[in-house]
Amino acid sequence: MGLFIKKSIEALQAEAEQSGSKSLKRVLGPISLIALGVGVIIGAGLFSITGTVAAGYTGPAITLSFIIAAIGCCFAGLCYAEFASMIPVAGSAYTYSYATMGELIAWIIGWDLVLEYTVAATTVSISWSRYMVFFLNSIGIELPHAFTACPWDGGIVNIPAILIVIAMSLILMRGTAGSSFVNGLIVFLKIAVILVFVILGWQFIRTENYIPYIPENTGALGEYGLSGILRGAAIVFFAFLGFDAVSTAAQETRNPRRNMPIGILMSLLVCTILYILFAHVMTGVAHYSEFSGQEGIAPVAVAIEHMGTPGADGVIVPAYPWLNKAIVLAILFGYCSVIMVTLLGQSRVFLSMSHDGLLPPFFSRINEKYHTPVHSNFLFMVVVGLLAGFIPAEVAGEMTSIGTLLAFTLVCAAVLIVRKTMPDAHRAFKTPFVPVIPILGILTCLCMMCFLPADTWIRLVLWMLIGLDIYSVYGIRHSKLEPNLRHRKGDMVLNIMGLILSVLCVITGLWHQQTVGWNADQTLLIISFVFAFTHCAYYMWRMWKHSHK
Repeated sequence: MGLFIKKSIEALQAEAEQSGSKSLKRVLGPISLIALGVGVIIGAGLFSITGTVAAGYTGPAITLSFIIAAIGCCFAGLCYAEFASMIPVAGSAYTYSYATMGELIAWIIGWDLVLEYTVAATTVSISWSRYMVFFLNSIGIELPHAFTACPWDGGIVNIPAILIVIAMSLILMRGTAGSSFVNGLIVFLKIAVILVFVILGWQFIRTENYIPYIPENTGALGEYGLSGILRGAAIVFFAFLGFDAVSTAAQETRNPRRNMPIGILMSLLVCTILYILFAHVMTGVAHYSEFSGQEGIAPVAVAIEHMGTPGADGVIVPAYPWLNKAIVLAILFGYCSVIMVTLLGQSRVFLSMSHDGLLPPFFSRINEKYHTPVHSNFLFMVVVGLLAGFIPAEVAGEMTSIGTLLAFTLVCAAVLIVRKTMPDAHRAFKTPFVPVIPILGILTCLCMMCFLPADTWIRLVLWMLIGLDIYSVYGIRHSKLEPNLRHRKGDMVLNIMGLILSVLCVITGLWHQQTVGWNADQTLLIISFVFAFTHCAYYMWRMWKHSHK
């Protein structure tokens, strides 16, 4: 079968039934799964880049962006639910792709998922740091800006963001049962905070803040107007990756065939309703322009300062000063669950890829005492910690969105394939109205990807090229389905994909430079050209070597 060899459903189901000291514990029920999904969805969407999107792309119409994103998520969620009931194994879309589209496509989607979870955890960690600074300032403690912001935001290193990543990683290393209990408590607190925010904030909504509800487009694609709403939907789409994270915990779930679809769909429904209500209040109590700049990464902190009545000098006096501090403190705890679940998701994907031989076996070793992949947890603690300390949140947020959208697109396509190739496989849940739902999911996700900034596409292509390099050097030879083979059938497809990605490097580099102006900084253009030419040479050499073997 070569690079498109597939894992059988029987093998995956047998893997799911493994038990013992070196396997993951089945400790999660439907309530825990819903809490897991709600925990990561709510924090990532409402409390981080919502303000930035409203200020720069949508205005008050961010509620429409959430609705569009939710529709796309609904299509993808129905497809995820079918696979989760059919293949209850850790690894999410990576595992589903391995069973339906073969190893090479599975590697690509797995590598994309690693990107998705890594930058999601990074984004939320940076936002957590911003809320912590805001909270400490409110009680008279001022931290040096140099050590609470990255170099691009005028600082040196974001130390609070690094510390929260380390703390959540250490909790995960000690076991899923304990981290699930902590997550459940935090989710309860977070939902209570949202309801308080909506109920109390509703009375301070000023209708003039909604005018115009859809600001006029500035003349640039994605800056307000319809294109801004679509770009906003694409960027906030990463906020819905919670049900994706739920699917990575399949091997730690009791009765996964029944409980996984419940966890995925119910967490999506609950959070969509909360998103729309929350965004409506947020942009009603404060004008969308108030969320611009670095403050946009902590939009709730801005909004609660506007929950009050103007004094004689025109300055708003908060009606509930005690509530302001309480809400921010609760958000800080709530963010912990977001960071924890995204770190859990990426380590489980890495675990699955390592278990299949595509990554070194070091990353699939399970700690006998805690039953967790501590090596993967430690790796991502270091990587995410460094990213959170040194890059701006806006870049990480956009990268999460494009990774999520690509993953959802492939899962929707996989449902179409598996209905043809495995029509008799047992499914506890079936995606309704196939092929309509999967096709709509594919089109919605691709449409939103097209409205993401050009520099985001450059980074995605570069990441995919790096992943292809790792697979061509290591994974292709160590796959457990076809081990110890230097040359495998389909190798030419891999080389062609490398050349296509190299060409896309040039195209996206030129697209980005045209967007920002030819006199602007050309660092990304230079990087894209260097990657393109070196990888063209590498994959052409592989093609020559293959033809002369």
